[in-house]
Amino acid sequence: MLSRTASHLYWMARYIERAETTARLLQMGARNALLPDIGGGFRNDWEAVLQALGQLEAFREKYGDPVQRNVETFLFFDASNPASVMSCFSAARENGRVVRTALTSQVWDAINTTFQEMQALHRMERSKLIVNELADWTLRSGALIRGAIESTQLRNDGFRFMGLGHSIERGDNTARLLDVKYYVLLPSLSYVGSALDQSQWATLLRSMHAHRAFVWTYKGEITAAKIAHLLILNRQFPRSLLSATQATVDHLDALARGYGITPKATSLARGHLGELAEAHVEDIFDEGLHQFLLRFMGRNGEIAQAVQSSYLVGVPE
Repeated sequence: MLSRTASHLYWMARYIERAETTARLLQMGARNALLPDIGGGFRNDWEAVLQALGQLEAFREKYGDPVQRNVETFLFFDASNPASVMSCFSAARENGRVVRTALTSQVWDAINTTFQEMQALHRMERSKLIVNELADWTLRSGALIRGAIESTQLRNDGFRFMGLGHSIERGDNTARLLDVKYYVLLPSLSYVGSALDQSQWATLLRSMHAHRAFVWTYKGEITAAKIAHLLILNRQFPRSLLSATQATVDHLDALARGYGITPKATSLARGHLGELAEAHVEDIFDEGLHQFLLRFMGRNGEIAQAVQSSYLVGVPE
């Protein structure tokens, strides 16, 4: 496969996954903002969401203080924000359009329909749009596209590059969703273990559609350690960091077998997977959840850069 074609498929998948994560963060911020301010002090729910996306400064330059309505516009419709749902779906469609012949008609129809529906939503009056409904629409659209890919695409190298895009982006985004907790609780560590703390952990589970999986897997009350295990180390949960990294390794191994070379990206991913597989929740909290997540995102970014160098610019490492 041409590196140019592989790059478009890879980034198409990353943008689809990124749109979903922006929607999850938007939904999470809206739910957290509804929680009672039992501390009676500073609440930074929307700042936490923008910080997790790395868009806080860009938002402040354009809108000023993080008022909910402005945050919703910025994260969903603002074309100047590269992480907005509209920007992500637009970029996914453009990448898919360029390599249209590498996609089945079902996959292209799902992507194109999502884009057209996005345009229709953009033309509607904002007063008629509810943030939870927008987020749910985004998640359904992403699931429809992924379902079309899984059920109709050949398991060739194009499928592997799309899978790589999904898994690398999913790992990064799960870490960002988890890291929102750090930014929300940053102003006052006295909130840790409080009713507000527990409510926010429950909100995180629901935003990731993980509450039922948590109940099935863990007994007793919701605790930070149990949630961290589910979202970081549980192989059975498809959005966990370990599952995402395992998927990255699987796709890279398949590409290595197909091309007859084992590039730097594969070695990095295998090493990263080995470290995660040996990790324990107690060690993660001893290190500090925020520090662990930053380190994970850094390693995941190194793998993504190696994928870019190994396959997507035609210069194997």
